[in-house]
Amino acid sequence: MTGQVARIFAKVLVAVLSAILGAAGLVLAPAAIAGPVESAYTPLVLEKCDNITPSEMAEHGAVFRCAGFGGTDVRVAKGDLRMFVSYGKRAADQAAAGQTLPAFNSIGERLEWRIKDGKAFATILRFRWDGDGAKGSTLVVTKLGKTDSCHVAYVQAEKNPDANRLAREGADEDARRFSCKRDQPRTYGPDGKPID
Repeated sequence: MTGQVARIFAKVLVAVLSAILGAAGLVLAPAAIAGPVESAYTPLVLEKCDNITPSEMAEHGAVFRCAGFGGTDVRVAKGDLRMFVSYGKRAADQAAAGQTLPAFNSIGERLEWRIKDGKAFATILRFRWDGDGAKGSTLVVTKLGKTDSCHVAYVQAEKNPDANRLAREGADEDARRFSCKRDQPRTYGPDGKPID
């Protein structure tokens, strides 16, 4: 069932339920009729993004502005062989702008957005890393808040066949209630269990 068909079906179902409950003197709460969580994907190919590197940073790194879901800006900064990804008009001021993996890393070229009722609330992005004689990849779950964005979870993807599912569950269950100022991101090992 496509997303559009599912939404139409949900609206019809809500109308029928509302009529039945209304006849019984009950009211259906809006939270009970919210749409499902869906995924959308946008490319994250830096060569196709706008290079907005400040002149004072050009020798040591680079900054790019890419187009994301629903016109959301995606800011990607490179420095010290690591990548930093943040979102929105004030992306440079967000917590995510200073968050990355400890090892040298690069990012994948496809960004997954978790969406509810047409609004993105989290992203999932693969970071490939190399350090201390080891290589691997980690799915980074980032909260998209009204005023801030920040890392919520790190899911080790190597030898983990459920990494994508676990990252989506982490986004769906934790991102909206996660506090960028108070909470710490969780790390999940190859077996899907928290290791911190």
